[in-house]
Amino acid sequence: MPTVLITGCSSGFGLETAKLFLEKGWKVVATMRQPTADILPASANLVLLPLDVTDPGSIARALGQAGEIDVLVNNAGFGAAVPIELIEPETARQLFETNTLGTLAMLQAVLPGFRERRGGVVINVTSTVTLKPLPLVSVYRASKAAVNALTESLAAEMEPFGVRVHIVLPGRSPETSFGANAMPHLRGLDNPDYTPLIEGMIARFRDDTGPVTHAADVAAAVWRAATDPHAPLRIPAGEDAVQWMAEAG
Repeated sequence: MPTVLITGCSSGFGLETAKLFLEKGWKVVATMRQPTADILPASANLVLLPLDVTDPGSIARALGQAGEIDVLVNNAGFGAAVPIELIEPETARQLFETNTLGTLAMLQAVLPGFRERRGGVVINVTSTVTLKPLPLVSVYRASKAAVNALTESLAAEMEPFGVRVHIVLPGRSPETSFGANAMPHLRGLDNPDYTPLIEGMIARFRDDTGPVTHAADVAAAVWRAATDPHAPLRIPAGEDAVQWMAEAG
């Protein structure tokens, strides 16, 4: 039975991905900062573990309990929508610590085993905001673009060892908690120059009409990356993501 370890399973993309792999008969190591026992269906194939990707000790403990894995899904992360001029330095640091350096730390913990076994799959979940310049999500976008660049180089490094590497790029997903989690970091609504831009952004993100990404779209893209040896390096997840990638060429 193959085993997948997924970070950031408390909600949204990670949670839906864990459910899909369980349905497909995989052993699933579902990780999150604060595990909730009933968040996933009861299963003998489920291992629920605490994991903070910014804490080396937490990573070591989780991987020690997880045992040998076949697929790593780096999904943990958070967003912030703030003008560059106004973003708090601590928020900027947290974005890179979690989204970029947390992904790097997980890779460094798992890759030795993959390389030695000459097999394994790495799937890094980033975002279609990396495909074109957008206001207000600049530092979040930069943290995810860094993961894209890291993943592209990793794919070249791992190819000789039989390790596959993929990027899944979701689009806008109003049904997830991404927007709510980003709100505490918001700055600029009291600034008359930035208020219209920020209010417009909030309205667009909450708008669930038109092409959007559903959590199931991301789970399906991750499943494809994990199981299809011919899957491309970059896989868009969601109708809007497919459109954006096509436009970006």
